[in-house]
Amino acid sequence: MFAVLVANIKGGCGKTTIATHLAAAFAGAGHTTVLADADRQRSSLGWLEQRPASAPAVTGIDWTREFDRVPRHTARLVIDAPAALKGKQIEELVRLCDVIIAPVLPGAFDEGATRRFLDKLEELKPIARNKKGVAVIGNRLRARTRAAERLDLFLDGVGHKVVTRLRDSQFYPEAASNGLSLFDLKGKRIAEVREDWYPLLSFMEGVAALSD
Repeated sequence: MFAVLVANIKGGCGKTTIATHLAAAFAGAGHTTVLADADRQRSSLGWLEQRPASAPAVTGIDWTREFDRVPRHTARLVIDAPAALKGKQIEELVRLCDVIIAPVLPGAFDEGATRRFLDKLEELKPIARNKKGVAVIGNRLRARTRAAERLDLFLDGVGHKVVTRLRDSQFYPEAASNGLSLFDLKGKRIAEVREDWYPLLSFMEGVAALSD
């Protein structure tokens, strides 16, 4: 089983959007996929409740109280972490995953919180010894804006691999309201936005191949 933790101590940075899209992409590629929702808002589980039966199947599990066992034969596990993670929670979730994905939005508050989160991760032995990978994603970027330029400067100095930058798009909330992702939809404009995800998916498959 290959496990991905989507986490940041800053709320509202797009963790659930990243987690649900990764789960949909894995399921669409034919992997038996489980989405573990550890956030008390249960947004990922709410997304799954809206997901149509015609879409590639994703199994949801509630990890809001404790991190339970994962169903047998799971090939891909995506963990949607809560914001304001405590030290022990971070350690336990990092222990359970193969790679950590940290999304960050443009803005001083988001960048500062992300820096503190990454510093905390670097204190953990699995990260310090390079046994667990950490990748950063720039999220909801609007091209040719000062906020995007500022975020690019921040990303250049985070000290971790910046896998991709996801543009801001109305397609995300529209898809989410129906339990879908950009990987479940068709159309030229959607395909253009979906291209932002391919570097991340390629990175994931590379890490998964090494962990098998």
